[in-house]
Amino acid sequence: MTALLQTIDTPDGPFTILEDDGRVLSSGWTADAASILGRLRADRVPASVSPGRVRSAEAVVAYYAGDIAAIDDVPVQQAGTSMQMSGWEALRSIAPGRPLTYSEFAAHLGSPSAVRAAASICARNAPALFVPCHRVLRAGGALGGFAWGVHVKRSLLDREAAA
Repeated sequence: MTALLQTIDTPDGPFTILEDDGRVLSSGWTADAASILGRLRADRVPASVSPGRVRSAEAVVAYYAGDIAAIDDVPVQQAGTSMQMSGWEALRSIAPGRPLTYSEFAAHLGSPSAVRAAASICARNAPALFVPCHRVLRAGGALGGFAWGVHVKRSLLDREAAA
């Protein structure tokens, strides 16, 4: 089966989604397909990728139109360690407008001392927005890093706080 790649315009710039069989594999604020594919482990890159319309694009449009919850039930597919899988699932439970610090996220995962591992889970998250790693901040509320730029992270957090 061929995975589909679609880029849509958002207020934060072009947003590209890689979807296979209705599940988001990777996404982010770029029009560069190689950047989206590069977020995947080498053994998880689809053998065939073509431009096309993806179902999840509607959720992104709805999110930017003010329906922050539109992204919540979009199916995603990731591959990782059991801790990463638990972490990515936990990211989806962080309420919009209520970000956690990396320390709080580590505690949420049941490993309060595993702050670096919690940060790594966020850094290795491929389906950005759908698995909202942008909702995790440094101690004191500093933004920290974000694969798609701190300005995008700030914009998403502001949008969610206002909703």
